[in-house]
Amino acid sequence: MSAQLACYASDVPVAGTLRVELEAEAGTVEVALVRDEDGELHAISDICSHGAVSLSDGEVEGCTVECWLHGSRFDLRTGKPLSPPAVRPVPVYPVTVDGERVLVDVDAPL
Repeated sequence: MSAQLACYASDVPVAGTLRVELEAEAGTVEVALVRDEDGELHAISDICSHGAVSLSDGEVEGCTVECWLHGSRFDLRTGKPLSPPAVRPVPVYPVTVDGERVLVDVDAPL
């Protein structure tokens, strides 16, 4: 597969998130679309690598998202955990903004 329509840019608030499910070659992928405080859009796995809960329910600060359950923070650009208890990164996906359309390629994690 290639990049597919995930949402429209106006669907994701500044310093906010939107959970979507996209189809990948291996099946359905849960993705958190996140707009950082500077307005840039990111696509990151919606599942925390520590607690297996939804990252789209967490808070956005700068270019990070915090897991609401145990407080791990993840870098939206790399997926790397920035604070414990998470020690494993989460996948991040390429995002293309075409006008209002936000396209994400879940088959080509960064």
